[in-house]
Amino acid sequence: MSTPNTDGKKTSNHGMGGKFAKGNKASPGRPPGRGKVAELREKLAQDVEAVIGIVREQALAGDPQAIRILLDRVLPSLRPVELPTPLDLPEGNLAHQAHAVVQAVADGDIAPSQAAQIITALGGVAKIIETTDLLDRITKLEAANVSK
Repeated sequence: MSTPNTDGKKTSNHGMGGKFAKGNKASPGRPPGRGKVAELREKLAQDVEAVIGIVREQALAGDPQAIRILLDRVLPSLRPVELPTPLDLPEGNLAHQAHAVVQAVADGDIAPSQAAQIITALGGVAKIIETTDLLDRITKLEAANVSK
């Protein structure tokens, strides 16, 4: 049996604070799912149907806390939803289209968050176009080199 680490330095089995080092085979620690919380969950699982029945009865009797508990667990909370807003983008390059999006925000036609999403999408389109053009150029260059 090794002596406890009291000088604050690492040893082969112990870390700086005297606790067993991570991965030490001498003390693998508690297996997962065996703590106090796991024991409490096992005990509650045995009576969960009865507890739900009691909360249900209280909710039907008009208890506002029981009603809130059940509704919070059964019905998802409502999230804000952005409605689609039609936006006419001009023909031409992506810079003109991005400018039109910023102008739509300035005019109050679309929300700034929608504009940010549209401009991000335009940036993605620009990358796709750039990649496609580069691939075409590489293919043409390789074809020209093969024919020489």
